[in-house]
Amino acid sequence: MNNRMITKVIVIVAIVFAVLIVGSSAFYTIGEQEQAVVTTFGTPSCVSEPGLHFKIPFVQKVKMVDTTIKGFSIGYDLNTGAAIPEEALMITSDFNFVNVDFYVEYKVSNPIKALYASESPVVILKNITQSCIRSTISRYNVDNVITSGKGEIQAAIREKIIVSLEQQDIGLQLISLTIQDAEPPTEAVLEAFKAVETAKQQKETEINNANKYRNESLPAAEADADQIAKQADAERQARINEAQGQVARFNAMYEEYIKNPLITKQRMFFETMEDVLPDMKVIINGSDGEVQTMLPVEPFTGE
Repeated sequence: MNNRMITKVIVIVAIVFAVLIVGSSAFYTIGEQEQAVVTTFGTPSCVSEPGLHFKIPFVQKVKMVDTTIKGFSIGYDLNTGAAIPEEALMITSDFNFVNVDFYVEYKVSNPIKALYASESPVVILKNITQSCIRSTISRYNVDNVITSGKGEIQAAIREKIIVSLEQQDIGLQLISLTIQDAEPPTEAVLEAFKAVETAKQQKETEINNANKYRNESLPAAEADADQIAKQADAERQARINEAQGQVARFNAMYEEYIKNPLITKQRMFFETMEDVLPDMKVIINGSDGEVQTMLPVEPFTGE
């Protein structure tokens, strides 16, 4: 084999090798939970359909972006569970300190912006989250943070983060934010808050017992009040009837008095004496200073 033939073989092998290299770099595959950002002379475009795709070698470049839901922790190390005090320690509206741990879930919503809008979008999201957490916690007292206000606090923080992400436009979407733990920084304070929670439960129990007693006692009290009202109405009617009878008797007596004043006066006098004399005491003071009481008076006025 002469030099010319050797040269041809080398050229053919080089061409085949170059074709294989170019062909292998002209295709790429997108998974179910991925999207691709294809740049053509530096201009990016997004490809989201799963499967095998073609790109122009040396002209187009491809970067794969994972679109699965991911997460990070605030206040503790996600791998070891160790506390991170500088992230967890916060101050409340009533100037108390509290340790609060959070877990945040997010995913890529715009692959192009996630790659090119900022250098570290996840770091930006974490900074935004910490800022929103501290500004929200500072508006609640420590009791709400540790016990009854967790749901409301989570919703308020989530709303703030969503608004900030829309303003920053870094291509990430917040999925969820959860308070993992909230406790006072010292054991003594923790015991105090347990006592507060116990007192709250006792208060609810007392309120329920009071409502039960009210519901049981109110019907009986209403029945008693109704009975008293009926008795008062009956007594009122009796008094009215008695007064009307007395008025009728007085009117009848007055008519008789107009006809015969002297006779009527005498009759009224004798009737009054009949009522008074049986209960009278007669006391006779003698000339010798002795006092005698004589009852009844009938023997002096009768036989």
